[in-house]
Amino acid sequence: MSSSAPKLTDSETKFNPPHNKDSEAKSKTYWSIVGKRIITNKSAVSGAFILLFFVSISLLAPWIAPHPVDVMNFEQRFLPPGGQYFLGTDDFGRDIFSRILYGGRVSLMMGLVAVLIAGVIGVILGVIAGYYRKLDIYIMQVMDILLAFPSLLLAIAIIAVLGVGLTNAMIAVAISAIPSYVRVVRGSVLSIREKEYIEAVKALGVSDFKIIVKHVFPNVLSPVIVLSSLQFGTSILVAAALSFLGLGAQPPTPEWGSMAYVGKAFLGQAWWMSLFPGLAIMLVVLGFNLLGDGLRDALDPRQK
Repeated sequence: MSSSAPKLTDSETKFNPPHNKDSEAKSKTYWSIVGKRIITNKSAVSGAFILLFFVSISLLAPWIAPHPVDVMNFEQRFLPPGGQYFLGTDDFGRDIFSRILYGGRVSLMMGLVAVLIAGVIGVILGVIAGYYRKLDIYIMQVMDILLAFPSLLLAIAIIAVLGVGLTNAMIAVAISAIPSYVRVVRGSVLSIREKEYIEAVKALGVSDFKIIVKHVFPNVLSPVIVLSSLQFGTSILVAAALSFLGLGAQPPTPEWGSMAYVGKAFLGQAWWMSLFPGLAIMLVVLGFNLLGDGLRDALDPRQK
């Protein structure tokens, strides 16, 4: 007595990725664990508090700045910190505290735009280099050339080509940060593409685009988040250095790096002109570094 096996329908033969309730519950559990790790990590909490403080005062600058940011008062030049001028005045009689509040907007925006540009381009190139081995050598040769130069020197070289200005400074900082993203993402993709489930979906005829979007990209997200938090501080520091050299934000735009640059000519009689913008840069970079260290520990799969 023979019986023929039932034929499977097209919907039954298609690959059904494990997006069931169990996998969703595990994903929620994982991110809840990560959230608890971040909250209990003193480094991450300290960094987040510092950044929240500077972001808040920068956004609220129009309401909390005690004096107009660009109004000059030559009778109030070089006043030391205290009284109605909390952090003193500069060589034009402008309030340093108000300019630091507004300068935070420019400095943080420069870091944010640079990280967004570098992250998007770097992740795309890193995925292509790691997934398509024929293109890997060409992409990484270009990245190795860029990595041969220090970030600041590479940014200065790019500014020399594009020209001086705030927008060009952001582009230069972004380009100098792209190789870091490419190397991190490429290394993760090289490991992921050899997994058995990737081979399985390839055998089922799933397109490369769907594999990258659904299976590769989610697995490189964690290292990209950690790198972005650390790269944010580095980008702000490089952008401030460009402004300090006169290659970034131009006067009278309030920006921490350019404020420190102007103040260096008056260190003998008005040390506060450079000190307080420099402290703002230091604290923001410290905040991003602390947050990045905390995120790295929280997202580390080896942590129990």
